[in-house]
Amino acid sequence: MRSRLRLFLLVGLAATAIDVGTLLALHRRGLLAADVVALALAATVAYLLNRHITFRRRPLARWVRRPTLFGATALAAGLVDVAVLLLLDQLGAAVVVAKVLAVATAATVRWVAYRRILFHQVRQEMAQRLDRPPAAGAKRLSVVVPAYNEAELIEATLGAITAELDTDLEPGSYEIVVVDDGSSDDTAERAAAAGATVLRLAANQGKGGAVRAGMLAAEGRAVVFTDADLAYSPRLVLEVLERVEQGWDVVVGSRRHDDTNTLVRARHLRELGGRVINVLTQLVLLGNFHDTQCGLKGFRGDIARAVFERTRINGFAFDVEIFLIAEQDQLSLTEIPVSVTNRAGSSVRIVGDTAELLVDLFRIRRWAGEGRYRPTAAQAEILHTGSPIS
Repeated sequence: MRSRLRLFLLVGLAATAIDVGTLLALHRRGLLAADVVALALAATVAYLLNRHITFRRRPLARWVRRPTLFGATALAAGLVDVAVLLLLDQLGAAVVVAKVLAVATAATVRWVAYRRILFHQVRQEMAQRLDRPPAAGAKRLSVVVPAYNEAELIEATLGAITAELDTDLEPGSYEIVVVDDGSSDDTAERAAAAGATVLRLAANQGKGGAVRAGMLAAEGRAVVFTDADLAYSPRLVLEVLERVEQGWDVVVGSRRHDDTNTLVRARHLRELGGRVINVLTQLVLLGNFHDTQCGLKGFRGDIARAVFERTRINGFAFDVEIFLIAEQDQLSLTEIPVSVTNRAGSSVRIVGDTAELLVDLFRIRRWAGEGRYRPTAAQAEILHTGSPIS
């Protein structure tokens, strides 16, 4: 990623130098005409260099592959550049000073426009379901529950999930997989006594590591993970299952959805931390998702394995990896509203966990630039099977 970023910056500097140099060379023949020529030449050079050099192998650089969108954005930024330049010229500013300020203003407009275009394009692509062949799996549904020192809650949690699933699903058609993330209490024993399949990790890995282990061990044709504290109603698991069986590759709960109902609100500091995290994820993601950290997500079984075989983060940022891989692979994804009951005394550490997540976001971005999330041949075969549902 660093080499690509350097190339991108060098291309930007080259285009800016061409823009400013051309204007200075031609401005005596007419400021407006000179600026239009300078902008057109700089935009053409930037597009060609970024398309054929900087982002030649970058699948997420969609604006480079869409000349009309690139052109429209360049035109809008160009109009801003011309307007600022002419205004400052009327105010008596030196040509070079006026042009530098015009370039800076236009660059800001161009960046905002690019991001909005990308948000729209990514979400549009992910909103298209694929008609895939039935996923393999011994069970209709697997529910993965990561748990760390949850002995006091796990039996009640499993009882509530089981009672809800039994209302709609045939006996034996589903499994609940509890991943004991190196607990020091008897979480594993109580989960087993409640009828769950228990996967024990020798040492605490973090939520990302626990979810990964459970998702890869699951046998369901649809796989859903949810939190051990039942912050989300067990009924939502069935709603996620329904969406997966309608043809969605990924179904994610969203606490920011217009229809979400918060039954017990979190502390103000925790809510603020969640909003800051969602802003920070835009350093990595293009889809402008409103809630990446919701603890309720579901997948087709084969898609889940193809995704989680590539996740690397053990902490809370593993959710961002899921979205990044979904964007990269152009998986279909839909968001559903969730009913939220925030647990008092949660083990989440607002400052520490947010700092850790920020570090992990930069790791994810670096790894993505290095191609570490690219699918293997076997994973690509799964991902590319299916046709759009009209």
